[in-house]
Amino acid sequence: MTTSSAPPRRPGLRVLNHISTRNIKGDLFGGVTAAVIALPMALAFGVAAFGGAEGGAAAGLWGAVLVGLFAALFGGTPALISEPTGPMTVVMTAVVADLSSRDPQNGLAMAFTVVMLAGVFQILFGLLKLGRYVTQMPYTVISGFMSGIGIILIVLQIGPFLGQAIPRGGVLGTLSSLPALVQNVQLDEVVLAVITLAVLWFTPRRVRTVVPAQLIALVLGTLLSFSLLQGDADGLRRIGVIASGFPELQIPHFQLPQLQLMLVDAAVLGMLGCIDALLTSVIADSITRTEHNSNKELIGQGLGNLVSGLFGGLPGAGATMGTVVNIQSGGRSALSGISRALVLMLVILAGARLAGEIPLAVLAGIALKVGVDIIDWGFLRRAHRISIKGALIMYLVIALTVLVDLIAAVGIGVFIANILTIDKMGELQAKSVKSVSTGDGDLDIPADDKALLDQGKGQVLLFQLNGAMLFGVAKAIGREHNAVGDCKAVIFDLSEVSHLGVTASLAVENAVEEAIEKGRLVYVVGATGTTKRRLQNLGLYEKLPDDHTSISRHEALQRAVTEIAASADGSAV
Repeated sequence: MTTSSAPPRRPGLRVLNHISTRNIKGDLFGGVTAAVIALPMALAFGVAAFGGAEGGAAAGLWGAVLVGLFAALFGGTPALISEPTGPMTVVMTAVVADLSSRDPQNGLAMAFTVVMLAGVFQILFGLLKLGRYVTQMPYTVISGFMSGIGIILIVLQIGPFLGQAIPRGGVLGTLSSLPALVQNVQLDEVVLAVITLAVLWFTPRRVRTVVPAQLIALVLGTLLSFSLLQGDADGLRRIGVIASGFPELQIPHFQLPQLQLMLVDAAVLGMLGCIDALLTSVIADSITRTEHNSNKELIGQGLGNLVSGLFGGLPGAGATMGTVVNIQSGGRSALSGISRALVLMLVILAGARLAGEIPLAVLAGIALKVGVDIIDWGFLRRAHRISIKGALIMYLVIALTVLVDLIAAVGIGVFIANILTIDKMGELQAKSVKSVSTGDGDLDIPADDKALLDQGKGQVLLFQLNGAMLFGVAKAIGREHNAVGDCKAVIFDLSEVSHLGVTASLAVENAVEEAIEKGRLVYVVGATGTTKRRLQNLGLYEKLPDDHTSISRHEALQRAVTEIAASADGSAV
């Protein structure tokens, strides 16, 4: 396995650092193939994000060009293909609809500003070296989140699939408008959408290896709209005019009443793009047997989204389908992503008029199929067999994602998953907290130490902690100490503790103080390194004589037995 070298001091600022002249043919072929797949997807996502409004297709195409180009130039995953994706489109759809309803005149400009801000957030994440933390979320949450996004994308395509615009109000608005949508169904567009889905689902695998099913559906659906449906062709809703020139610069636009909303939307978009890109980078690594640079990739993704927003393009991220196809076609370096972006740019500049004739129903079928593919069917079928609690978390995240809010879905899902994990860790760590007063106890100590415990005749308690003592174990420390009977000496053995958390440290301090208050002999032995420094900083050692903290476990047992015996002899006299 080949691995990347150590990250440069200024990650993401070296241009073309992944291009290799040894694989030019493979990179060019991979880029062209990825461009063929990207074309119908970019059109479908652009139209979906804008709700069929004018300019959506161009925004999707330029998003595919600009995000893909800059992510390839500055990213940290050589063969990654970046473009508008289903999850990013779902969020962008909500952003465009919300801001446009609040301010019809400037809503679209603010939406593109959100894309720019999302790029800035991603660059900051990369500079702060947060790449390795981004995807460290429970799989149940990621699966539920992605499945929820897939359901949203499917629901939002119901209107276009039936020959009508997307109703206002997102998912809930669409569901409440279902009777009206069914009543006003446009059969010719439904036929085109169904044919598109049939092509996507039933194209033989051997054909798809030569020509992508999305491109076949796009071309076939468009041709059918001019032949089989010739009588009603003029009534079909189509993409319409797509500007064939270069995009205009979008000046960032802020409205103070919407500033907080824009920042929240940008943070969601940026985080989602990070997760989407880095998960795809992991897939690329597994295929190419390389190792990506997460922080550098975030910077590349951020620059791509920043530039895309500046020129009116959709936000994007690493696309799994495009990346896999690129690698399978021979792409290995950033040249494949650059060539893909250039091919798409030529299509926009030279073929915009032809693309404008594509029916919206065909794009709705393509987008709906993407939504179906995003849903994690494999885990949905098995989740309840793996873990009931995990399955419930996944279903909760799906429901919150679809019906409430993306941030709430992830936040609540991660919170609940972490609480359950902490509870399980605390339960496991509790087994590492043991207290015994006889040599027959379940402690891994030498035979002579066990003999000393027996000599203590139940009056000496050995309180032993093992491994990493995090806050989840504090309850177990308190429980074991409260179970202490009528002993006269307590020895806290920390020799096997690898880490003592703050909460666990306070629990030990509380146990020591309680033992002192009850007049027991107290020894704290075996603490070293950070464990010892933490107890010293707490002032715990100041509460004990020096010879009760600087000796070994064996010496503490000897002293405890001797002092208890001497005390008993004195009482007898």
